[in-house]
Amino acid sequence: MIKIYHNNRCSKSRCGVQILEESGKNFEIVKYLENIPSESELKEIVSLLNISPIQLVRKNEKIWKEEFKGKELSEAEVITAMVENPKLIERPIVINGDKAVIGRPPETILEII
Repeated sequence: MIKIYHNNRCSKSRCGVQILEESGKNFEIVKYLENIPSESELKEIVSLLNISPIQLVRKNEKIWKEEFKGKELSEAEVITAMVENPKLIERPIVINGDKAVIGRPPETILEII
């Protein structure tokens, strides 16, 4: 089943949900600010996206700028930072089987559904 990691306050994330609704396919919405992904889930997401953990971080978030910017962090430390501060996780993330994309722009979602 298709899964979208979603933040309703984000317009790109809402567009991602709309694209999935219009596709007619079944999908699950994960409100990741409420149901925070575990470290192992984030590692799996990063693997499916074929990126490094730092590429999944929203670097313009206040918490990143105040606590992490300019620091040398290991991949494990970046994952931990996202688990402890889920606002740092880029959105939306759409997973379909063994494929995943960050929906920026939202139309990228069409590549995997």
